[in-house]
Order: sequence, then structure tokens, then C-alpha cells
Amino acid sequence: MAIAPPVVIYPPAGDGGRRVRVDRHFVGMAYGLLDIVEFLRLAGLDDVDDDWVRRSELVEWRGGGPDAWEG
Repeated sequence: MAIAPPVVIYPPAGDGGRRVRVDRHFVGMAYGLLDIVEFLRLAGLDDVDDDWVRRSELVEWRGGGPDAWEG
């Protein structure tokens, strides 16, 4: 896998979705870890899974960690 860009997961919105930014680009609204995994795959990170998203130092969780999905 190539060097991964930084990933920022923003605090939950009122509907529980969290904005996802990869490098300098917003890639979508996630409603669970699998959404984040899919956004990262579409951004070219083929070897990621939900465990990688939970543990990677390249992922910055704002407003709660990987289990915070309610706004």
C-alpha cells in the first residue's frame, strides 16, 4: 500500500453522519465505519478495513472516536 494521506473524521451531525476528509478533500458523509472504509478505497487505499480505520494514527477523530455516531 502506498503512503496513506491524513484522514479527518468530523463530529457527528444531527443525523449521526460524520463528514470525512482525505488529505484536503471532503469525500463524503459516513454513517458507519464501513462508509469510511469505502471512501478510503475510492481514494486509492485498497488495503484498509474497519480495524485499520479504528487504529491508524493517520486517522484523526474529532468529536468522539470510532464508536460515536449520534449527533
